[in-house]
Amino acid sequence: MQLLATEVIARKRDGHELSSAEIQWMISGMLDGSVRDYQVSAWAMAVLCRGMTETETATLTRCMLQSGSSLKRMSDRPRVDKHSTGGLGDKVSLILAPLLACFDVDVPMLSGRGLGITGGTLDKLEAFPGYRCDLTEQEIETQLASIGCVITGTTPNIAPADKQLYALRDVTGTVPSPPLITSSILSKKLAESLDALVLDVKFGSGGFMKTLPKARELAELMTSTARELGLNASVVLSDMNQPLGRMVGNACEVNECWDVLQDAGPEDLRELTLKLCGELLVAVERFPSLDSAIAEMKLCLADGRAARRYQQLIECQGGRFAEHLPIAKRHVVTHTEAAGWIVRIDGEKLGQAVIRMGGGRMEKGQQLNHAVGLEMLVRVGDEVDFDAPLVNLFCDDASLLEDLEQQMRSAITVSEEQVEPLRLIVD
Repeated sequence: MQLLATEVIARKRDGHELSSAEIQWMISGMLDGSVRDYQVSAWAMAVLCRGMTETETATLTRCMLQSGSSLKRMSDRPRVDKHSTGGLGDKVSLILAPLLACFDVDVPMLSGRGLGITGGTLDKLEAFPGYRCDLTEQEIETQLASIGCVITGTTPNIAPADKQLYALRDVTGTVPSPPLITSSILSKKLAESLDALVLDVKFGSGGFMKTLPKARELAELMTSTARELGLNASVVLSDMNQPLGRMVGNACEVNECWDVLQDAGPEDLRELTLKLCGELLVAVERFPSLDSAIAEMKLCLADGRAARRYQQLIECQGGRFAEHLPIAKRHVVTHTEAAGWIVRIDGEKLGQAVIRMGGGRMEKGQQLNHAVGLEMLVRVGDEVDFDAPLVNLFCDDASLLEDLEQQMRSAITVSEEQVEPLRLIVD
């Protein structure tokens, strides 16, 4: 067995296309223990370095999917979902699921926790005391039948190969591999038994893919793989060179979602949410066009239907709902040291600051402080005076504030040359 594992690793390392049988053997061996963790890690590193063809990626995704079970279909309503590659302040899922459920579709959203600087949907929702992220498959179906939406973690029976492989990727530096990203995401989404999926692939300093070409490459691989496996998938490329919305941090972002559900909130967050929802509603023929879908969703936000469905979602999963969750009482505003235009915002530095405050994890299993975070007071393209406010920090630890303020200033570049505001949706 060890010799065969060595041969498969060597073939991929040397740039050969693996057969379906070789990929299936590697995944099956990982699950039953006949292929050791260090061998799987070496194979994943070879995939990172050499890549995979579309055929290999589809095969790997199918193997991951078939390693477990899929959610059952209990109604005739269309079943839809979205996946984001993650970014700073990306809180769309909390608004999207209840909003879509108002239009007679089911949203069985299986989500994850934060990774690096990107916040996790489940971490945000757990800012509501008591919120359950461990629903069983029967509980998922019961809740879908009742309110049409659920946001929970994956069950033990869904894509178990992904859980095992991801744990190895996380500690071996192979997370950024496009084929491994694609198979990880799509194996879980295919297990939801969807009729349509929309992918929000992000690029920039606040996301995993730092450049537009890399994001486009991933988007094309994900959509081609989804279609190869029979899933109707579309993609939106969005800019993550500054946080989405104004708030970063778990409870802070939840509160901002409530603002949008109250027909207010930041325009960029509203725009992206409506675009992603509209793509799905058109795909399952709830509306004839994106414009008509967006117009009806705006009415749904204005008349309170989406907000009521959101409250139902939180309470159905055990959460103690509150319109605004408490955040850290210590607020400190960082100011500019020069006049000019905001030309760059370094999302990596902003995200690391939130992690230092306790709002993200430095190691697996770390408990979070849901109350900490930051509020962006400027956007790329804004003109600012000397001593203008840049960022409002919400931090319980006074000993960190001086360093954090300096980190905020170094993350935001002010120049004498004017730049245009960033376009959120690129393609």
